[in-house]
Amino acid sequence: MTTDSSSRSRAAADGISTFKGQERALRADRLGTGGLLLSVLAATAPLMVVAGVMPTTFAVMGIVGQPLLFVVLGAVLVLFSLGYAEMSRHVHNAGAFYAYISRGLGGTAGAGAAMVALVAYNSLQVGIYGIFGFEVAGLFATYADIEIAWWIPSLLAVLAVGALGWLKIDVNARVLGVLLVVEVLLVVVFDIAAIADPGKEGLSLHAFNPDTLTGAGVGTALCFCIAAFLGFEQAPVYAEETSRPHVLVPRVMFLAVTGVAVFFAISSWALTVATGPAAIVGTSQEQSAGLLFFLTEERLGGTFTDVLHVLFVTGMFAAMLSFHNVVARYAFAMGREGLLPAAFGRTTGGSGAPGTGSLLQTVIAAVLVLVFALTDDKPTGDPTAPVLHLFTWGGNIGALGVIVLMAIASLSVVVFFVRRGAARAQAWRLVTSALAGIALVVIAGYTVKDFDVLVGAGPDSSLSWVLPGVIGLALLVGLVQGALLRARAPETHARIGLGNEAFRLDQEAERTP
Repeated sequence: MTTDSSSRSRAAADGISTFKGQERALRADRLGTGGLLLSVLAATAPLMVVAGVMPTTFAVMGIVGQPLLFVVLGAVLVLFSLGYAEMSRHVHNAGAFYAYISRGLGGTAGAGAAMVALVAYNSLQVGIYGIFGFEVAGLFATYADIEIAWWIPSLLAVLAVGALGWLKIDVNARVLGVLLVVEVLLVVVFDIAAIADPGKEGLSLHAFNPDTLTGAGVGTALCFCIAAFLGFEQAPVYAEETSRPHVLVPRVMFLAVTGVAVFFAISSWALTVATGPAAIVGTSQEQSAGLLFFLTEERLGGTFTDVLHVLFVTGMFAAMLSFHNVVARYAFAMGREGLLPAAFGRTTGGSGAPGTGSLLQTVIAAVLVLVFALTDDKPTGDPTAPVLHLFTWGGNIGALGVIVLMAIASLSVVVFFVRRGAARAQAWRLVTSALAGIALVVIAGYTVKDFDVLVGAGPDSSLSWVLPGVIGLALLVGLVQGALLRARAPETHARIGLGNEAFRLDQEAERTP
């Protein structure tokens, strides 16, 4: 027989079914600690946060204590990670959030979570295409004196990300790693320059004073800031592609969340030092997303600032690729377990990548970019309106979805270990999960309450309930699908969240006369 036949035989012996060269398991041993960490951290888009999220939070919320917010949120997410990481030792599934929720709260809840995850991560990824196209068009106008529509670079990015999505995940990790390391180094250079050349108030630590967090805008500021952390929770998505998921996944999660908290706390503090705490809100309102570039121009010169502009764009590309990989893997897991058509549950060719899921995400991104492109200059006549709407709407819908998933996952961790009779052995992790869950529910409540502020709509705008309603609708659709599967296809319902075990059950069923 051919080599292909023997490989299929080995796959079957390992409990992995194949179909026309496609496997129903992701290839293991692709990622080590470094590759996994880079894949996860790329989604946080550090330069985009420092240049975009931080000035917006200072300007819109008027909260000087943003550095302290990053410390507080870091503590909350460490509490969340303690239980989430422990559960990752017991559940290895590319469906991560929904798999964990299924194991704790049942298949129907898992189906609801799966749909929320698919919508949320698609929204996050597609939203970045908007600001990416806007920034690339701006670079062409500034440095080449060429005017192009924002949606042209956005669509080209859709194609490039889709092509990379078909490649091996270790290739993706190298691309992400190079882009991430360079942009982090540039932000660190700015931090050092700001500390070495502070504003007129000197090296003030006022931004870490709890008094700076008083006021009506704190809850909404939490919503802005927690979006900066999104990405650390993705580590379990890649569990099947590591050799030792029970070791690497928890390690990477803690490295990611603590590293992000420290990095963003220091960088947001450096912004307050550069302008002076008393001037940070006013300067942010004046400079908006140009704040970081304004400050680097003063201290590090035009060449450094030009390079920073370029890395701002490549950092967004890295984030888009990272979220694309996650969406593809969620689609793969859902297809493997009957929540999407079976074609999504198979990897493609020699790359071992979830190709059908990658294609799905590429099509969704292309369609949404085209929809917003068709509204260009309509009806307001503002050419920036569609692109900024795509970014703010997509980003905040996605952030709300992930916050909701983390809150539900915290409850699932508690139920999972209680049902296993491990409540006493895991008592302190259950307490931390419960505390994190309560905090995340509060943040989700503020997010829904202040959604009009987050997306820049008026308090009476229908967007304040329509956009967060997208996540509610996704949850409802998933729950209905789960309930229907439970009634009509109990075998499929029982597989939700099982990962590799799901198709082992298929093989057992095939052997049964």
